[in-house]
Amino acid sequence: MPQSWTAFGNALERIGQDLVELYWSEWTVAQLGLVLVAWLVAQIVGRFVEKRLEARARSIKGNPYLLRLIIAMIRRSRLLVLVVLLFIIRLALVASGVPDDMVALVLMLTGAWLVLAVLTRVIRNRALAKTVATIGWIYVAVQVLGLSAPVSQALDFLAFNVGEVRISALLILRAAVVTAGVIWLALFISHIIEGRLQRSNDVSPSGKVLFSKLVRISLVVAAGLFALTATGVDLTALTLVSGAVGVGIGFGLQKVVSNFISGIIILLDRSVKPGDTIALGDTFGWIVDLRARFVSVMTRDGKKYLIPNEDFITQQVINWSYSDQNVRLDVDFGVSYKSDPHQVIELAIAATRGIKRVSTYREAVCWMTEFGSSSLDFKLRFWITDPQNGLTNVRGQVLLALWDAFKENGIEIPFPQQDVHFRTPLEVRHSAPERRRTDPD
Repeated sequence: MPQSWTAFGNALERIGQDLVELYWSEWTVAQLGLVLVAWLVAQIVGRFVEKRLEARARSIKGNPYLLRLIIAMIRRSRLLVLVVLLFIIRLALVASGVPDDMVALVLMLTGAWLVLAVLTRVIRNRALAKTVATIGWIYVAVQVLGLSAPVSQALDFLAFNVGEVRISALLILRAAVVTAGVIWLALFISHIIEGRLQRSNDVSPSGKVLFSKLVRISLVVAAGLFALTATGVDLTALTLVSGAVGVGIGFGLQKVVSNFISGIIILLDRSVKPGDTIALGDTFGWIVDLRARFVSVMTRDGKKYLIPNEDFITQQVINWSYSDQNVRLDVDFGVSYKSDPHQVIELAIAATRGIKRVSTYREAVCWMTEFGSSSLDFKLRFWITDPQNGLTNVRGQVLLALWDAFKENGIEIPFPQQDVHFRTPLEVRHSAPERRRTDPD
């Protein structure tokens, strides 16, 4: 290990010497002065340009990714102006026959940072975008400075052995960059494919989710294997790792695997799909999303429940919109024995016609169901087509319409009454109120 650190220090010393030999001359200070002047001018001009162009750019409608790139370019107006000024200065130096190596170097590094900073704006995570841009710029800088060989040699000196395998900092860095890049590319391609599937009308909603997940998993796995192969990792060495994963699944990941397999079964049998209105236990709502581990259900009160996929396989699920959106609801009510049941039936059916959510898919029906203890009992049945908008509220509207109709036509809605019978005669006595005694003074 000490020899590795000594070699690493020697490599860094050689890098510094190479930089001095390549870019230090009597004209270097003058060129750095011109770069400083160009930077100051770019700060003033760029600020003026940025304020004028950003407001106009936000009025552009079209591809969101293109708009994001345009906004990113405008917000880096100072950097863009600096690149233009450095390019003009370099042309002037070349025309004058004066050395321009330092200006050319700063121009290339500044232009590379501008391009990378703009292109990485397609990544929505800003921290990740800055990280990618920084790593890319460091790589470009090493190539531009001609330091790829000594830097690679310095990183290769930082190594350690695991058995017969030698692992160096260069190998780790190369594997991380290649793996991250390939997996990001796989996710980007899967995102494009998912967007195409979502816009297709020939595939069912559950089929869209299933194909999207299969495409994403396949691309990520293929990208990971390609990255490992490209970085020189022997895939046969993964046998031990796969065995450890199998043991982990057997002891600690049963639920995760069970939910994953249950999710695939749900997508294959199409028992539920995004947009379905379901009831599972005490949860009533509509399905927002199907994930690898859970189903996202939104309720009427705005709460989102993440229900494990396994529950949809092992428990009883009511799917209100499995075959279609038509749902039948019942409302029970009773009227007094003085009422005409034929008139009650007609009024009840007519009351549902004035409610917007009651569907005309089928005509509402009303049946007399029982001679109750204090009322004639009826059941009113009607249909709705939007169960995701709630059931209690539409039942409440129907009950209010029944109340108005019965009140207008003089039909009473009874309440329970009881008669009390005494087996022996009941004697009621009235006693005179007792006078208050007053004490004499």
